[in-house]
Amino acid sequence: MNTDLSEHLTFNDCWNKIGVHGDRSCHELQQVIHCHECPVYAAVGDSLLERTAPSSYLENWLKFLESPLDQLKINSGNEAIAGVAGAISLMIFRLGKERFALPVRILQEVSETSVIQPLPHRSNQSFLGLVSNRGEILLCASLRHLLHIPQAEETNGVNEETHSRMVVVGEDPNKWVFPVDEVYGIFRFYLHELQAAPVVVTKSETGYTKAILDWEGYKVNFLDWELLFYQLNQKIL
Repeated sequence: MNTDLSEHLTFNDCWNKIGVHGDRSCHELQQVIHCHECPVYAAVGDSLLERTAPSSYLENWLKFLESPLDQLKINSGNEAIAGVAGAISLMIFRLGKERFALPVRILQEVSETSVIQPLPHRSNQSFLGLVSNRGEILLCASLRHLLHIPQAEETNGVNEETHSRMVVVGEDPNKWVFPVDEVYGIFRFYLHELQAAPVVVTKSETGYTKAILDWEGYKVNFLDWELLFYQLNQKIL
């Protein structure tokens, strides 16, 4: 995968010329012993981490994660790592006691919880309000209500339901924020691991499940995100 990060990148790699990987003529070596301890080496490392990613960086990574494994070729030294055909990358998350999955290609960001600003006469159980995400105002919806996930039980009069993460999904102009209870990460599955959803699920009013996955002893509902977004737009916008 080419992310273009190295194109036109110049820096002072003196460690390869006069440092430990060069002729060792640098007068600073007597004091720092190794280039890893040198302020110049540290400054170059900081500049690499702080550089601005090219505009195509995120798009390239999304294509990389989506691609069948037999189409991927990652250079590692002089070796190439290749995979097997027919795989998909999914983000797995939890709402209540249920696990769900969405394709990585619609994932924009996973962030800490932030303030949801309700809109007078508009906010309801499905549409929670607006969320500011990196200066962008986004619509926030409740997947819990849309998918009919039961509310957490109250213990000693206190509702234990909490949201520990917010997930930003979709593409402009159709981007949404969903509060979720937990995000487990991104996982890759072979297509043959996707099991057909039971008819009783697909024909019910909560039939947003496209397929079922077995993951670490749990049944994961792979959501039909196109239907999900369609219903959100119909019910909220």
